[in-house]
Amino acid sequence: MKRLFLCFFLLAMTINMAHTQSIPVVGIVQFQIEGTGVNSTDAARLTSQVFEELHSWGTLNVLHGSAGVQFIIRAILTRRGANFILTGTSVDVSTGRTLNEYSELAQSIDGISIFQFCTKAVENIPLPNYLLGTWQSIVNMPDGPVVCIIEFNTNRTARIERYDTWEHKERNSLRYEGFGRGTYTYTGFANRIVTINANQVRIDAIASVNLTLEEALSAYSNVSRGNLMIIFNAERTSFDIVNNILPFGRNYDGPSVHPSEIIGFTRFVKIR
Repeated sequence: MKRLFLCFFLLAMTINMAHTQSIPVVGIVQFQIEGTGVNSTDAARLTSQVFEELHSWGTLNVLHGSAGVQFIIRAILTRRGANFILTGTSVDVSTGRTLNEYSELAQSIDGISIFQFCTKAVENIPLPNYLLGTWQSIVNMPDGPVVCIIEFNTNRTARIERYDTWEHKERNSLRYEGFGRGTYTYTGFANRIVTINANQVRIDAIASVNLTLEEALSAYSNVSRGNLMIIFNAERTSFDIVNNILPFGRNYDGPSVHPSEIIGFTRFVKIR
């Protein structure tokens, strides 16, 4: 019995480790100054602001300095005429290779966009992909639930275990249980702020999908959607697409059946 329990425990650990993603360790080196019109106090303040911004994202392990880190972010504060310029460099410690160089310019120190600077700083640092795994979406329609189950793999392919397509016309419903395969892209942006329907929304990632379906309604044999803005819950066990849908059907019979004519999946829960 103990041996059986031990085997089960080791198997569970193996599965858990397989789904554990590496969190990049990034060091913020004290920003330097160059030329006249700038001072070390301002550089230190900007260093602290960049550290706090990146730390708040939750997708990086951010440290002060360069000891024990995988990536380093350095920057130099200069002044050119009426403008202050913060020029940064991100470096891969293991290879010494410069990942990218970038800058933010403003007419005051406080006008420098810390968020934009941080977004550019981590552009080529591999952030964890929280979309990996199998996700399910269920939309309850008058004649029963419409279901989507998608598995997102590490090689940017997707396996569509189930993708129901549906339409309602002249009081009749038509439903097909499709399946298929596809590809996707994923870019992590913790705490990126975007405007959706005149509202400011913080998103966690942007994704795109290109799905090829079999045994689906002909209008959905290929589902292609780009620039999908995603918000995860705190535990990353569910996510919402906040600016678009993965379409599955059409309602021709008005609001008595569904408020929208074109209907799609937007909320997903992780099941594996």
